Amino acid sequence: MTVLPQRRIGRDGQTTGILALGSWHTYDRMHFPDAVRMLRRAVDAGITLFDVGVYGTADRPPVFTDVLFSAMVRAAGLRRDDYLFSAKLWLEDYFGDNLREQLENALLRGGVEHADLVIVSAHPADTDLHALVTELAELHRAGLIRQWGVNNWSPASIRAAHDFAAADGVPGPSMAQLVYSVARRSTVEGPEFGAVFGDLGVTLQSSAVFECGRLLGKSRTGAEPHDDAQRRIADNVDALAKAAESIGATAAQLCLAFTLTHPANTTTLFGSTSVRQLEDNLAAADLLTSVGAAELRALAEPFRVDR
Repeated sequence: MTVLPQRRIGRDGQTTGILALGSWHTYDRMHFPDAVRMLRRAVDAGITLFDVGVYGTADRPPVFTDVLFSAMVRAAGLRRDDYLFSAKLWLEDYFGDNLREQLENALLRGGVEHADLVIVSAHPADTDLHALVTELAELHRAGLIRQWGVNNWSPASIRAAHDFAAADGVPGPSMAQLVYSVARRSTVEGPEFGAVFGDLGVTLQSSAVFECGRLLGKSRTGAEPHDDAQRRIADNVDALAKAAESIGATAAQLCLAFTLTHPANTTTLFGSTSVRQLEDNLAAADLLTSVGAAELRALAEPFRVDR
């Protein structure tokens, strides 16, 4: 049975499996008993970090995958220290609540008293980052969060937040959740993020690793490619599958394994809606040992669309 290696969140934070589970819609697309079995299998395999975000807009109610997660935890017989709860905090205008109100709502829906990690969404240009760091520090002092990270922030914003936190003696960002895949990777592999990872001790959570399913020959939204990059991704589907087949893997396994080769990658986030799909994705971790990082990166090289 595959048991995942563990890596640390940030320089000195909590450890977690190199794969993480969750997305906007995950458990609300499954029969509940199947979702419980999948959660139990994931934890037994070493997946400990679960992205449990509250999603929605002002004009429609949120989805309920986070509420289902709470019920799944109870049905699977998990203890609170068996898993890490990762919540999302939004800075967009349609989430008008302050961060504490947002977080308390997320914790209530998720059935927990604290978040092990919160990921702060991309911020508007006029965001007061010092005030944001201060508000997150208050949540930390209150015992409501253990660590915090960011979603698709620029290196400059991450560094600014880190510097404010260091000056105030409070926790700074420990992880960056970034789009990183065989198709789009130049930004994450560039020197600016290299400095963030190296100098600040921030680690990477790879997300959108399947490009919303397009790398696997399907689209989560069903929409046609709308730009040149998406068209090139669609054109590469068959070649990517053949490259994966050459090492006895699936395209999904190659996509996941590629992200694990980044030296700053703590964990790679993916969604799964069946135990079988979970098992297939878990096997990606074995490719690091059986194939090796250098060959995985060489196999993935032709599929980059942001060179």
